[in-house]
Amino acid sequence: MSHDKVLEASVVAVPHEKWQERPVACVVLKEGQAVEREELYALLEAEFPKWWMPDDILFINEISKTSVGKFLKKALRDQLKTYIEQN
Repeated sequence: MSHDKVLEASVVAVPHEKWQERPVACVVLKEGQAVEREELYALLEAEFPKWWMPDDILFINEISKTSVGKFLKKALRDQLKTYIEQN
């Protein structure tokens, strides 16, 4: 995802009743920035097929990383436990 207000983003799979798993995007905005989900969806729709689109875009404060800067997907999924339970 390339957007001037987005610092970083990651997509993780979350359990889904019908499809087993579906993608959810986790987005960290640059400090002092704001953006609407619809704006990010429009950006993604131009580049990805409909079935690759995330079911939701969640704004979070940070994405945990390894010592070499890779995203810790397990930590991100743990962060999303409440979201998963509600959906």
